[in-house]
Amino acid sequence: MTVVLRPMTEQEFTERLGVLVDRYADDLRDSGRVSAAEAREESVRQSTGFLPQGLDTPGMLLFTAEADGQPVGWLWLGPTAKADIPEQAWIYNIEVDEGHRGKGYGRAMMKAVERELGDRGYTRLGLNVFGGNSVAIGLYESLGFEVTAQQMAKSIAPTTA
Repeated sequence: MTVVLRPMTEQEFTERLGVLVDRYADDLRDSGRVSAAEAREESVRQSTGFLPQGLDTPGMLLFTAEADGQPVGWLWLGPTAKADIPEQAWIYNIEVDEGHRGKGYGRAMMKAVERELGDRGYTRLGLNVFGGNSVAIGLYESLGFEVTAQQMAKSIAPTTA
């Protein structure tokens, strides 16, 4: 299966960004990293912080993934936020469109990302994945990604005095 990455259009960016903000807010809330009240605000803050000029933000790469000329997903790539690792690119978001999931497009998109970034001189690739996303974790591990940091949490019962 071959996936081609093409630059995202302004219309696609506008449509995808709204969905990204909503889904990331849900993930933040579900992970317990922020309260439900703070989740959307944090999602907007991060999205606009990393994309202050939208689609034209220097260094950021936003692609629509296509198979046989039809969109199957999208990607947001760019340099890592850590200035001390200039050779490392970062996957800020990768998403296979709902109707195309479970068909191998995620793997094909990741392979296309590696080619794209390799052509741009990057030698390392990083990403974050929420702990409950076992499908994505399995995919990334099968592609050779290794855990470099891990956050853990658990709920506890409050004590009464």
